[in-house]
Amino acid sequence: MKVVAFKRELQGTGASRRLRNSGQTPGIIYGGTEAPVTIALDHNALYHALKKEAFHGAVLDLEIDGKVQQVLLRDFQMHAYKQLVLHADFQRVDANQPVHVKVALHFENAEVSPAVKLHGATISHVTNEIEVSCLPGKLPEFITVDLTNMDVGTSLHASNLSLPEGVTLVTHGSDLTIATASVPAGQVSADAAATEEKK
Repeated sequence: MKVVAFKRELQGTGASRRLRNSGQTPGIIYGGTEAPVTIALDHNALYHALKKEAFHGAVLDLEIDGKVQQVLLRDFQMHAYKQLVLHADFQRVDANQPVHVKVALHFENAEVSPAVKLHGATISHVTNEIEVSCLPGKLPEFITVDLTNMDVGTSLHASNLSLPEGVTLVTHGSDLTIATASVPAGQVSADAAATEEKK
């Protein structure tokens, strides 16, 4: 994905306010061997890009004055109640250096799992993203979580995920729970009552 930005000379609260009033969002690019650069981005383009999942986890081509550099979106601030992006932070990436990034999880096949199909269970997504390490060129847009074999009372953990080649999990020493399957409490008591009546 491509992002067009402009170098920003003036800094400070007043300058940022004027920038926002003119339909732009202040930002910064940092990391790598170069000094941090303050930038301005078109607010509407940035606002709509932030709604796209890929924008948050993909390596972006950021163009400033005709020169393109590869960056990751690292942070952004939204206004408390207005649809307004206040600031965006981007980090430069080196094609030869691994990056740590949170990648979205896409859950599939819940409806064919024994938990749902046989027991009417609910599969809860404990987390919707996971941190990975890989070279920028190997960064996946998302990771698929296959729920085909989920059954009642079981959990799916980070170690159960199928990762693309060259991508490793950043676990911080724990095997994160990704999804759990459980039968709703009301349904359990109804099933128990039905079993009692059959006796």
